Amino acid sequence: MEGLSRRAATALAFAGLAASRPASAQEAWPSRPVRLVIPFTPAGTTDLVGRLAAERLSARLGQQVVVENRPGAGGNVGAESVARAEADGHTLLLTTIGTGAINFAVYGDKMPYKPSDLAAVGLLVKVPNVLMVANGLPARTVGELVALSKSRPGGLNYGSAGIGSSPHVCTELFNIMTGARMTHVPYRGSAPMLTELMAERLEVGMDNIPSSLAFIKEGKLRAVATTGAKRSPVLPEVPTLDEAGVKGFEATAWFGVLAPDGTPRAVMERLGREVDAVAREPAFRARIEPLGGDLPGLKPDGGTSPETFEAFLAAERRKWLEVAQRSGAKVE
Repeated sequence: MEGLSRRAATALAFAGLAASRPASAQEAWPSRPVRLVIPFTPAGTTDLVGRLAAERLSARLGQQVVVENRPGAGGNVGAESVARAEADGHTLLLTTIGTGAINFAVYGDKMPYKPSDLAAVGLLVKVPNVLMVANGLPARTVGELVALSKSRPGGLNYGSAGIGSSPHVCTELFNIMTGARMTHVPYRGSAPMLTELMAERLEVGMDNIPSSLAFIKEGKLRAVATTGAKRSPVLPEVPTLDEAGVKGFEATAWFGVLAPDGTPRAVMERLGREVDAVAREPAFRARIEPLGGDLPGLKPDGGTSPETFEAFLAAERRKWLEVAQRSGAKVE
């Protein structure tokens, strides 16, 4: 009986130790629904990519991935909320080129979080931009557009989805590389900019392909060039800027997943594998590719990983910081 009592006491002691540990150390991840913060309003390319990713990740993780739209300050409101969240793998950020790179260049010391506050998980998709002109503008090629901008007093006006957006800094890079004289007119999103461009109250526009594709296909806008390294399969007749004579030009919008810094290594490794798998999934690609989206292409086999995404983020931050400094693009 005495031996049995000792065994019982030992068992009780171990049970007490287990009970004193934090719940997160005892439970397999994910132990509850995962929150994916999309730092922009519903609708639009960012929301589409985020919701598709949440759907596919839910199936792979065995827990629902719940989307939460938290817009504001060019995506900084939502991104900061994830940077300050508990680092347990249950809160993630659907990052964009803005929240992951451009904002650090154009917001400067107004940024509410640092790059090191968020850890790279993986890149989901790249989406080229498209340079467009109003149908009434007498320019059908990149060369004609640049020449027209230089010949007109005051140059031309171009629109984007807002200050610090991918189309904004992408067009500023175009101005730097070509000497084009075009002044930025920021809008609150792509929709109002496209409306003004189709009404010919705006001369030039730059936008993500998905939100402009239907208008281009319907002949309501004229596409001059795309910004990726190769022609877009959904606009095969439109040359890249590199092909159109702006040699070496490559700039795309992109979307990926970040987690709060300090998220456990095992969780990050699992997340990285699952995001890589989603980016390759036929079900995901079947929804993205018809809109002009492309695979990440960070690894030799075309996929993504936390390490390759971190290197990609660092390169993008350097690139857009230089563009912002040379163009003067900043949020006042």
